[in-house]
Amino acid sequence: MLQKPAYIRKQGMNGYTVNVTGEPLHTSSQYREVQAIGREGNNVPEPTATELLHRVVDEVEKAIVGKREVVELAVLTLLCDGHLLIEDIPGVGKTTLAKALARAIGGKFRRIQFTPDLLPADVTGTNVFNPKTLSFELHPGPVFANVVLADEINRATPKTQSSLLECMEERQVTIDGVSHPLPRPYFVIATQNNVEMLGTYPLPEAQMDRFFIRLSLGYPSPRDEANILGRQQYEHPLLHVEQVAQPEQIVQAQRDVRNVLVHEVIRQYIVSLVNATRHHSQVQLGASPRGSLNLMHAAQAHAMLQGRDYVIPDDVKAVAVAVLAHRLILKPEARVRGVDAQQVVQEVLEQVVVPIGVGAHT
Repeated sequence: MLQKPAYIRKQGMNGYTVNVTGEPLHTSSQYREVQAIGREGNNVPEPTATELLHRVVDEVEKAIVGKREVVELAVLTLLCDGHLLIEDIPGVGKTTLAKALARAIGGKFRRIQFTPDLLPADVTGTNVFNPKTLSFELHPGPVFANVVLADEINRATPKTQSSLLECMEERQVTIDGVSHPLPRPYFVIATQNNVEMLGTYPLPEAQMDRFFIRLSLGYPSPRDEANILGRQQYEHPLLHVEQVAQPEQIVQAQRDVRNVLVHEVIRQYIVSLVNATRHHSQVQLGASPRGSLNLMHAAQAHAMLQGRDYVIPDDVKAVAVAVLAHRLILKPEARVRGVDAQQVVQEVLEQVVVPIGVGAHT
């Protein structure tokens, strides 16, 4: 068990009343009593945010075998109200991950297959004239959902790609000058295949930076792949993924995670890491202040998933590569040498001094 850092054993620090025994705490806020899912008519206390999130992760793992770390990062991104970019080869479970997550939280799911001839109106929707009422009616596009899968986003033109920007940042769609709010929670999962790149439109750096985390599923191990074959011999495991949370509970958890304590020492550590990416010899353009904010929020979410209401350096280190790597632009000579952004972030983590006495494993 990790020792609680000394700086949060004090009563009332930054408005917190903390446990002085050193035992890890769950987030303090509790939800109102609601009907238990699957037990209609029985009122039971709602689980803590940590318990709820682990139920979601466990449920998604019914469909995604042997990739718990990836599933946790996806749930972490949702918890931070961010968006996810998955870059990987075809057939490793990107769409299955999105569908399973939507089922687990009871959210509406929509999939958009991006192609070169896809238009912005095909994504956002449009107003259609109704001759019976002599008025225009909104026909909402597939972005009006809780979980939106933008499949092979790099195959669409930049104009169509940009139609997602307002949705991702503002959680609204503007059609003919009228803004329409999107449902909450709102989670975009975009995918890119890193094969068959001829004729594609790579995402610009500004749009890459809007994704909270970039990850890759990768090939399963031989043992996990055999397990996948056994599970899908007769039916798809998605059929067994059940709803274990309500969308309103996820929205509340998104509020709760901001209450996870981030001490000034940890904030300075985050700033030092991000600043180091800007001065690295192999980096042309380092992470922006948005990267610093996302790294802090990701560390808060990671702490919550671990059952703590305070952040330690290990939380920052656990999510740094996924949060920062896709925000870096390397120098041409670095790419020629085969250096990638993940290696740069790992070097930064090894070089920047970890704060002492804050519960980190060094």
